[in-house]
Amino acid sequence: MRARALTPEILDFLEAGDPRAVHSRRDLALINRIMRQDAIMARALYRLPAPKLLADLGGGDGRFLLRVAKRLAPYWPRVTLMILDRQNIVSPETRAGFAALGWRCETLPGDVFETLAKVAPDIVTANLFLHHLDDAALKALLALAAARAKAFVACEPRRSAFALLGARLVFALGANDVTRHDAVASVRAGFQGSELSHLWPRDRGWMLRERGTFPFTHAFTAHAV
Repeated sequence: MRARALTPEILDFLEAGDPRAVHSRRDLALINRIMRQDAIMARALYRLPAPKLLADLGGGDGRFLLRVAKRLAPYWPRVTLMILDRQNIVSPETRAGFAALGWRCETLPGDVFETLAKVAPDIVTANLFLHHLDDAALKALLALAAARAKAFVACEPRRSAFALLGARLVFALGANDVTRHDAVASVRAGFQGSELSHLWPRDRGWMLRERGTFPFTHAFTAHAV
C-alpha cells in the first residue's frame, strides 16, 4: 500500500461515557479477539524476562491487558501494570480481575509523553496505539520508551490490502459508525516492512524484531542487549 495516511479517529474525540464511545469500545474488544491481539502480545512478552512494572500506552479500560495477563500470570507473578491513558476508565471489575491473578493495576492519566517520563517500567507495551502518531511524534515517543524501559512491544494494524478489506467488513460484526470509520483509518495509518525499526533510536544496543502476523497485525519488539 501507499505511505501511511493519518486521519483523526472519531473515538479519540468522544467523551468516555458517550453511548457511541461505549459501543465502539465493545466493538474494539471483539475486533481485538478476531485479530488475536492478546495472543500475539502475550507470545511476544513471554520471550522477555518477567517484569516488576509494565507500562501500557493508551491502554484505555484495561480489558485487553487483562486478557494478556491471564495468559502470562502463571509465568509472571506479582506484576504491577501501569495504564497510561488520557482517561481513567478502568472499572472496579477489571481491577479485581487483575487482583485475582496476583497483579496490581494502576492508572496514570494524562498525555503519554508526560506520564511515561514519570515512570521507569521494565517493559512498555502498546496495542493499536502507535498508529495514531505521525512519524515525528512516534520517533520521539520511541526514544522516550527506549530511555525509560528495557523492552518495548507493540501490536499495531498491518497496512495491507487484506487488512483494509477486513476493516471495511466490520459492519458485519454490528460495529457502529465510529468503529466503521476508525477501522479503515487505523489500517491506512498502520505499518509494514521495517517502518518502526527505522524510527527506533540507535544510541545503544537493541535487538529488534518486526513482522506482519496473521491475520491483520503488525508486531514490533525491541529489547536491550
